[in-house]
Amino acid sequence: MATLDEGKTVEATVRSVLRDVLGLGARADAITADTLLFGSLPELDSMAVAGLLTELEDRLDIVIEDDEVDGEMLESFGALVTFAEGKTRG
Repeated sequence: MATLDEGKTVEATVRSVLRDVLGLGARADAITADTLLFGSLPELDSMAVAGLLTELEDRLDIVIEDDEVDGEMLESFGALVTFAEGKTRG
């Protein structure tokens, strides 16, 4: 698993972004790799996706191109973490 400079894993950072951007609070702690996101979390609507991706770019120091954003990437927490880890490896 990729590790960030400040010692946080990509997974922990993605979880933190979900908590902060979507206002999930403690509910974010219960999210597992199999937790469905887009279409299942009411807080993650099409408007929230832009904020989520922007925050991931800022915190992980990555660039997410428009053509990389699809339903598969946002299907589950595990899929989003896998995508973000791939971006941090360059």
